[in-house]
Amino acid sequence: MEFPEELKYTEDHEWVLAEDELCTVGITDHAQESLGDIVFVELPEVGTQVSAGKAFAVVESVKAVSDVYAPISGTIEEVNEELPDAPEVINTSPYDDGWMVKIRPDDPSQLDELMDADAYQEFLENEE
Repeated sequence: MEFPEELKYTEDHEWVLAEDELCTVGITDHAQESLGDIVFVELPEVGTQVSAGKAFAVVESVKAVSDVYAPISGTIEEVNEELPDAPEVINTSPYDDGWMVKIRPDDPSQLDELMDADAYQEFLENEE
């Protein structure tokens, strides 16, 4: 399982990559593996306000339907237009092509509350 060092992680298994003024968000390798084959993704509209800890998207797999939670509060600036037609990309490339949205954070300091790769790995070990 991968834990890219440059990312931040949540206890709900989302990842965040902070670049310039936007934060790219997706679900972790662990999340996609737990869900199994992803068959449907519902993403928010550009311009939607999201709140940290609140659901902003839905991922459906052959096993379950799961909400995806915003790791930070802000405005959706971009959505991955490929995912509705090719949701399986989340399974094959959760950290690259399988990103979901880009958020302009209301308060970038919220990123400081998220886990780094080592902390997330430890969180997963304790969760099992």
